[in-house]
Amino acid sequence: MGRLGCTVDGHLNESKFNQPMPWIGIYVAAAAAVCALAMAADLFLGFRSRKHWFPCKFFSLNATTLTLIGVAVKLSVDLNSSMPRLQDQLSKLSSDVFLCTVMGNSMPSIGTMENKDMFMNIVALGILVITSMVNICIQLGTGVIYVFWKEHAFVMSLMVVLLAILCSSALAVPTTKSHLELKYKKKHKIAVKECCDQIEKSVPTRLREGLIKYWIMAHTSSPQFVIGRSATCTASGAFCLMGAVVLGEAMIRSYLTPGSFKFCDGESDYKWSTILILLTQTVAVAVGTVAPASRWFTATNFRKMEKANKAYKRVFKVEEYWTLKLVEWKEMPISSMIGGWHGRKLAHNAKNQVLDSFIGIQIGIVLLCKLVRLISVFIVSQVLICYRCCRKLQWLFKRRTNDMEFESRHGSHLNLRRFVIHLEGEEQLVDLVMKDNQDALDHWLKKGEKQQPKYLIQFFEKFSSSKDFNGVINFDSDLVPSLDSEEPPNSWALPLVTLTSIAISLPGIDHNLIKQLTRTVHEGLMYAREVEKNLDPKKELMDIKKAAEAVWLGVDLYNKWLDVDLHKMSVQGKTPREIMEEFSVIAKNKFAEFKTTEMNLRETPSRWPKNALAANSMYRICQTILLDYEMRDNSADRLFEKLTVVIADILGACLTNLGHVMTMQCFCSAIEKREDSVRYAIFLLGRTEKVLKILERRPLPSTDWDQLAYIDYWRQLNKQKRDLHLNSSSESTETVSFTSSDLYLNIE
Repeated sequence: MGRLGCTVDGHLNESKFNQPMPWIGIYVAAAAAVCALAMAADLFLGFRSRKHWFPCKFFSLNATTLTLIGVAVKLSVDLNSSMPRLQDQLSKLSSDVFLCTVMGNSMPSIGTMENKDMFMNIVALGILVITSMVNICIQLGTGVIYVFWKEHAFVMSLMVVLLAILCSSALAVPTTKSHLELKYKKKHKIAVKECCDQIEKSVPTRLREGLIKYWIMAHTSSPQFVIGRSATCTASGAFCLMGAVVLGEAMIRSYLTPGSFKFCDGESDYKWSTILILLTQTVAVAVGTVAPASRWFTATNFRKMEKANKAYKRVFKVEEYWTLKLVEWKEMPISSMIGGWHGRKLAHNAKNQVLDSFIGIQIGIVLLCKLVRLISVFIVSQVLICYRCCRKLQWLFKRRTNDMEFESRHGSHLNLRRFVIHLEGEEQLVDLVMKDNQDALDHWLKKGEKQQPKYLIQFFEKFSSSKDFNGVINFDSDLVPSLDSEEPPNSWALPLVTLTSIAISLPGIDHNLIKQLTRTVHEGLMYAREVEKNLDPKKELMDIKKAAEAVWLGVDLYNKWLDVDLHKMSVQGKTPREIMEEFSVIAKNKFAEFKTTEMNLRETPSRWPKNALAANSMYRICQTILLDYEMRDNSADRLFEKLTVVIADILGACLTNLGHVMTMQCFCSAIEKREDSVRYAIFLLGRTEKVLKILERRPLPSTDWDQLAYIDYWRQLNKQKRDLHLNSSSESTETVSFTSSDLYLNIE
């Protein structure tokens, strides 16, 4: 009959059925290794950002991780594969403990999910846990698992408890988010009012004091942090630690006292791959237990011995937000589609009884978790007392010194405790949360200060004597005829890229000056992108920003504007005037080319193809420079200097919006993203504080930040200001500056 299919006597040929099993074992080990790496990445980020409650960023409950978990625990659901040896039986136990670990590790991630996604993920995880438990019981009954049955029974009980805790936490998430949002809005209004009352202070000082308040509000109201410090998450950390201890006990006992166990002879179908599975899952359990154990210890430390004498009074009190969602479901009317009065009454009574049972179960779970936390408080307190005795006064002195330094840096008058957002039952955590996170602002500020734009700072210091931002007006003259019937709006980045391209193409300019200008513009464009990204909510300038990015990529990396070699143009021996004329012709031709091929499909100028937008910008700026050449003869060095001043004015005007950008980062509407947004604003302040101090010396044309966010508004406001100044002048000849210092266009 052949090698496969039936044998000679007609029976099914099973000789090759088990050959792929070692490769399946490798697949299982790889899935566990990926989970371990994701949990390790969260550990690394938690230590790096000093968040010892370890938020879940890489390893959270979603379709991908649930699939990986399902593959990694295959041995738990494998009913009939022979597992005779020591490592085979241990790998069965490690799969069970691994499932407990991932439930405890990923618990804070439910705070970042939408209600529907959270429900689907928990249901999927519950199906996996129940399936795994049923299969383990079957294997205990059939003899596939014949040792460590006490450990398996204990770990299965941990699975049930952890799944129940996860469901209990999920029921409180919607209500918790609602309460946090309401409290954030109230405290946010207070913070905004206080910031508006501090007009006499400098911009960096106002930003520092405002960001302190926003950081405390955003950090303490972070859904992951709130879940991480809750009673349920604290208890889950303790249970995860128990599971890891059980696995460690079984491994140590089986290897150190092999005589106490009797293992069978033979070989598993998975062969050598079971050792690999055991190793990777043990590492995953060890890595994955650190985060829940740390959450347990941190939350327990929040209620350490000096608070323990009051903790017992709260252990039997269940706050409203734990059961509010179930109460709301109970109060909801049943569907009117149920026919008949008796039917509706029966359905209503059944619903109430079921929900009353769920409320009772929820209260029981919360009380159990609080009891575990209370016991943990006493245990950890004894450990902390011994620890303090070892360090004695050194620790106390250092801590008090740090507290005094914090008060002196940020001012006790700020009364930052007012901005700590907490839930009912967490009032005693306010001072402890403040102490635990008091250096977070300084940490991120210092981290930003290490990445300050040194070329940009030197550039602005060089032109710090300039009083106005006249270059914002004068880089593009209204006297230049349009290439089309309509003109696209200006962005901050595209004129900077175009002016830098022209400066690079000028002949006889020192290479070091070109290099320094390029690096400066490169640093400046990073912050210009932040301004345009955050202050253009309607995305009206999106295509123009893309055009600037595409052109700058060529200029920065390849020294080319579109396909024009800027270095080659600078060594052709042409005068600056001839280069401007050549650029004008090239830009006009490219614009005409794109107009005939692509632009006929675009409705508005802001939606032109990026090359057409770049060509239009180059044409207008070159023509503006040529208008000046009609009246005066400028050398390349002189023109390079004038272009540099214009670039400084445009960059400076753009970056005055950075303070507004940081404020907008704190107004992020999504509660799940708010903490990251505020932390980035603090980091951005650290990087740009010196820039803001330099730019603060120049007067702004308006105090309306909605207008100052756009370069065209700057041009309009500055033109109005200039016209008023010129109208009051008694001179007969009007004078218009091309830059903010000494380049002028004489208009008859």
